[in-house]
Amino acid sequence: MKILIFGASGFVGPYLAREFTEHGYEVIGTDIRETDAMPFTFADILDAGSVERVVRETVPDMIVNLAAISSVGQSWNIPQTTVSVNVTGALNILEAARRLEKTPKILFVGSSEEYEASDKPISEENPLNANNPYGISKAAQERFAEIYRERFGMKIYCVRPFNHTGPGQSDSFVLPSFCKQVAEIEKSGKPGVIKVGNLSAKRDFSHVKDIVRAYRMILESDDCETVYNVGSGMAHGLDDMLNYILKFSRQEIKVEVDPARFRPVDTPAICCDNTLICEKLGWKPEFSVFDALREMVEAYIK
Repeated sequence: MKILIFGASGFVGPYLAREFTEHGYEVIGTDIRETDAMPFTFADILDAGSVERVVRETVPDMIVNLAAISSVGQSWNIPQTTVSVNVTGALNILEAARRLEKTPKILFVGSSEEYEASDKPISEENPLNANNPYGISKAAQERFAEIYRERFGMKIYCVRPFNHTGPGQSDSFVLPSFCKQVAEIEKSGKPGVIKVGNLSAKRDFSHVKDIVRAYRMILESDDCETVYNVGSGMAHGLDDMLNYILKFSRQEIKVEVDPARFRPVDTPAICCDNTLICEKLGWKPEFSVFDALREMVEAYIK
């Protein structure tokens, strides 16, 4: 079985490639930036001709779309680009795939940001009511997937992952930022200051390895109409996660709130109800966010 990964050079791409390769798949990656994590071909997801060329040349059995503007904060700065990449890019894949003689399975990665805010664990039954450009674009992508599934009989799978992290994630995200700063202070051998934003939020973070395993299990299933949440099922405070990271340094570290990093927290806690995927597919987390934090600090120190 051959799998084509769009957005292969991003954070999740190499983990997904490894997951599928270890389970006997032939993996091909495509992106606008090259990666050495897998066999690779260039394609711009916003160029319909480029997308169609890659799909026709590779003739995949499965396609996973990881190409996205994936930051809520970034989506507010570039809402037009967010919609273009996350929605038009998905449509380019759908159009290219449906023209193949044998249409491949397709997995679109959505987000917990599609849901209405809730202070209780969020299940698939919770109402969708995104309140930012990123979440809205992912909900639109999902709706197009539903329409193409109904109209063309395509096997299109959708998943709504909650936050995930691990080595290789950009330090523009909160947990890698904490890990990198602490590692640099530890390597300096001197006391230091770590800059943080709002630490009051509680969030459900998974290890990226658990997330990609869920993606594979979803694609391997026959039911393409069920949309699954994927998350650890536990929300931890950013302050608790920071305190755990600080223990990896022997240096004295002062925590300082940086106004440039501070954002009001609209939703105090976001937690995944992962009951459905655990019961229907037998998936369950094998790692915790604290495993990911330890691995990230160690990677930055090395």
